[in-house]
Amino acid sequence: MIRRHNYSIKLQEVMIKGYKSISYNNPVSLKLGDVNILLGANGAGKSNIISFFKMISYMMSRSFEMYVEMAGTANSLLHYGAKRTPAISAELVFADSKSIDTYQFTLSKAAPDRLIITEEDVFRHRVGEEKAYQVVLQPDFKESALVGNKDRVAQSIYKMLSFCKVYQFHDSSDNGPLRMACPVETANYLQSQGNNLPSFLFFLKNFFNDSYQRIVDYVSDVIPQFRDFYLEPVGGNISLRWMDKSGSDYIFNAHQLSDGSIRFIALATLLLQPEKTMPRVIIIDEPELGLHPYAVSQLAEMIKDAAIHAQVIVASQCKDLVDNFDIESVSVVEMDEENKCTTVRKLNKTDYALWLEHFSVSELWDKNVIGGRPV
Repeated sequence: MIRRHNYSIKLQEVMIKGYKSISYNNPVSLKLGDVNILLGANGAGKSNIISFFKMISYMMSRSFEMYVEMAGTANSLLHYGAKRTPAISAELVFADSKSIDTYQFTLSKAAPDRLIITEEDVFRHRVGEEKAYQVVLQPDFKESALVGNKDRVAQSIYKMLSFCKVYQFHDSSDNGPLRMACPVETANYLQSQGNNLPSFLFFLKNFFNDSYQRIVDYVSDVIPQFRDFYLEPVGGNISLRWMDKSGSDYIFNAHQLSDGSIRFIALATLLLQPEKTMPRVIIIDEPELGLHPYAVSQLAEMIKDAAIHAQVIVASQCKDLVDNFDIESVSVVEMDEENKCTTVRKLNKTDYALWLEHFSVSELWDKNVIGGRPV
């Protein structure tokens, strides 16, 4: 089934308190546009922000309890543990020209070392109305009450949050998900670690060939010897195989691609897929890993392409990537050494107008003018 989205409604702001490196008393507030680059050094907390969105995905699939168990303990998720931070709270705001929809929740420490959902509320504030419509949800502590709720506003927010997807294509090892065969019949969307990459490409080739051809074009531009994918199911499974430009009938397999090449293929598939299959919000952690500088420039073009139909959030510390975007797309992520917590500051073009006449954004970063100086 192909999902259809209302793209006029966008994720406008995310406020996080008490989660991992984010202090409860010094919350992080992300103000979001179409393209959002979270720029910061190692250890600043970029990946913790990305993992917050991953937690939301688990909540929307009624797998929150599993997420907490995978994290280890509640103390692993609370900022400096339960003795210092007894709860996590968050607010996600979606808006269009007619209304502002808000989802708020609180996660609290419970014995012996669990994290439970203790509060959930949804709001809709229509333009011109003084009072917001509010629904107080009744979570069962283990899982979110937003899932399956019959209220129309709650259903709308649930759908929007369900279409916020986190992607990470770091595992390009021989036995990693990007190189393995998968069943032909999988979900008609790209899974978070590219587990179904060949079957999703096969799906696009059969039903959205224009998008498939764009993926092939970008991949062949970055991998000069690449001609096309060879996607033929065998016994109900399909592998990521490909052909080169030599004219030979020899078929290469996924293990004959470099780490950077196979990651780029996954990124191209994610960012160049058709509007009808694309998530509402695409969140990617350090997509530049292992890529040649030219591939990074092509990655930037693909991010801009995807942002026509979706919002894109990218955590990065890549100078080559950041220079492809306007400074107002950049939020600097830093570690506040005094308070031992992550801070986020969205950059404003006006504040750096004189600097930008002479320097690029990455040069301002190197000079520590915008903060977040790389280690």
